[in-house]
Amino acid sequence: MTIYSQHAHRGKIQILATYRGSDGVVSKTVTSLGEARLAAPIVDALNEISALATAPVSVYDGRERRTDHYPSGHLEALADASSRDALLTGAHSLWYEYVCLRLHQALADLEGALAALPDTVSRAIRAELEEEANELRAALDEFSGASPEDGPESERQWDFGRPFVTGDDEMDTLSGDTREQFDQREAGFTPEEREKAVADLRVLATAHGGVDAMWTSLDDAGSGIFAEPYDADGFYLTVQAPEPGDAGAPWEIEVGRWEPDDPDEQYGDHSSATGSSVIRCALPVAPGADEIARLLRSVEEKPLVLAEWAGTPEGEVLAGTTMVVTRRYDS
Repeated sequence: MTIYSQHAHRGKIQILATYRGSDGVVSKTVTSLGEARLAAPIVDALNEISALATAPVSVYDGRERRTDHYPSGHLEALADASSRDALLTGAHSLWYEYVCLRLHQALADLEGALAALPDTVSRAIRAELEEEANELRAALDEFSGASPEDGPESERQWDFGRPFVTGDDEMDTLSGDTREQFDQREAGFTPEEREKAVADLRVLATAHGGVDAMWTSLDDAGSGIFAEPYDADGFYLTVQAPEPGDAGAPWEIEVGRWEPDDPDEQYGDHSSATGSSVIRCALPVAPGADEIARLLRSVEEKPLVLAEWAGTPEGEVLAGTTMVVTRRYDS
């Protein structure tokens, strides 16, 4: 709906809101700050919030060959801080609930960026969020025919299927391809299985979001984390949630290693390699996001701990953790 930017003007840094109006593209000043370093995290958070709020109501929910619309209840969180926890309680669909989780994180990031700024700036930013939500609701009402015919036209124009938003993160959360991968994974889930998958996705995504490392990624359907740090001598870590329909299946932590396909080549000088599991830890109790994040941070701080863990005998605990090796693949 709106794209945000910063602009130097007369010794100040202006935060600008740019959107499509009835007469074309319009830019307006939201607030001003003294330094670009203070404006940058606010602009980043606002762009993410706008994209995550706008995209779900701009595409069809095509699961199981339907042509429904996604909910718009997440818009309440833009203007009402007390409703933000509701972003973490739904079970509509894997993709929509992941977007809501990302929106919750982006709103928290914005609050963190505003914490040390003057009240005048905070009020201006929060007023902008409220206006963004109100304008998008008004546009949706016009689209659905819920607005009175003689009612005022929305100042910020919105077109279904063509959201005016910035690019997304490395997972490309808002793309059609990502949405389709989530939808394919949940195809055939019962409501209870979908709810379980959503809960596990929140754990994984929260853990992944708590680690500032480019070497970790959520898999395409949000069922696991892959971590491959630099300087780990070819070792990598996976965290895998069980499929909801697989009753009794545990969460699993695995350490694997890339092996050169040509036995005459050394790792690092190889032309191609294939990954293979070395050890597995089947967890008796589902881990929390904090526990997974601590595991990932241990690997970030000491990448070669993966080599140490890979040598752990079956039945013994991975050093520095409470996780027991339940299988060695070389035995």
